Amino acid sequence: MTGKERREQLLDIGRRLFAERGFEGTSIEEIAAKAGVSKPVVYEHFGGKEGLYAVVVDREVDRLLTLATTLLDGGDTMPKFQAAAVKLLKYIEDNADGFRILVRDSPPGSGTGTFGTLLSDIAGQVEYIVGDFLSARGQDPKLAPMYAQMLVGMVAFTGQWWLDARKPQLEDVAAHLINLAWNGLSQLDPAPRIPAEIMAQQHEEDDPADGR
Repeated sequence: MTGKERREQLLDIGRRLFAERGFEGTSIEEIAAKAGVSKPVVYEHFGGKEGLYAVVVDREVDRLLTLATTLLDGGDTMPKFQAAAVKLLKYIEDNADGFRILVRDSPPGSGTGTFGTLLSDIAGQVEYIVGDFLSARGQDPKLAPMYAQMLVGMVAFTGQWWLDARKPQLEDVAAHLINLAWNGLSQLDPAPRIPAEIMAQQHEEDDPADGR
């Protein structure tokens, strides 16, 4: 192999092992053995397991962020979001190992780690789309950051769940995902409120002494 071919081979093997066993459960010895090379060859290309892992993660982040940026371009129409949902789930299906590595690094909702940072970046882009969507329907665009977090979180958790479940079929999951997101946004209550009696009940449960 050329040096470039060997590097790609090591990345492919490392990507698969990191996805199966995590960073701690993967060793340089095993990566080298599966590639049919000695450990020094791996060190020569990446400086160690940390270097190899960093390249694998960076590639997945770039791939997913590029996809998200592409999907968010264009007008805010239902067909656009339907196509985006299909392409996102297709990315997860075709890049299962890479997506597992990102999720293991920082599960959706953690707010930290590579994947958490990536989701925050995507939510920042979604925020502008949601703001325009709300304004066009007479809603308060200041709520866009909150709704952006909700939408991105919903998609991230659904993708993580579907990666293991693999059913219903991709197109069915995408259809129901957009059904909830699009119809939910289209029919927002302009001033949603939790009934006072429910909040009063919660206060009593939080502090029983108040109910005496």
